[in-house]
Amino acid sequence: MNEEKICCPKFDSAPWDGKTFEWQDKKFIKDKVFTLFYMPMNFGLAMKRVNEKVEKTDAIIQDGMWLSDHTSKWNMDLCVAVDKEIPNAENTTLSGKFLSKVYEGNFKDTRIWTKDFANYAKGKSMRAKKMYMWYTTCPKCAKKYGKNYVVIIGQIN
Repeated sequence: MNEEKICCPKFDSAPWDGKTFEWQDKKFIKDKVFTLFYMPMNFGLAMKRVNEKVEKTDAIIQDGMWLSDHTSKWNMDLCVAVDKEIPNAENTTLSGKFLSKVYEGNFKDTRIWTKDFANYAKGKSMRAKKMYMWYTTCPKCAKKYGKNYVVIIGQIN
């Protein structure tokens, strides 16, 4: 039987749905994705670049976490959680208090999810200063698993 390779680990939503947590200097490496009116155009190429850098150093991508920060209609910063500094990469850290909520469905619902997340945070007397989108699986793996989970991680005040 010839099964297609699954490249993304199966996502467990329980540890991330409706959780508040703190990061202190959590390590990430950063790359950029060109977007056309917020639609990623070279996401796969950016993932390949990051993966090559991580594999060369025997580092680990923690929790399969690739956070997207849509900075404009034309750019998305990609922050990948790693277990150590990566040479020849833009190393950065995130610190602070965060709130996460899991959504499931088509990417076209992103605007609905971000509005819901803002209301969710407000209902908890919090405000997200910055929101990151964590697309937990590629489209092929989402289809295989039958679920397309997206986590919004908001840095809160």
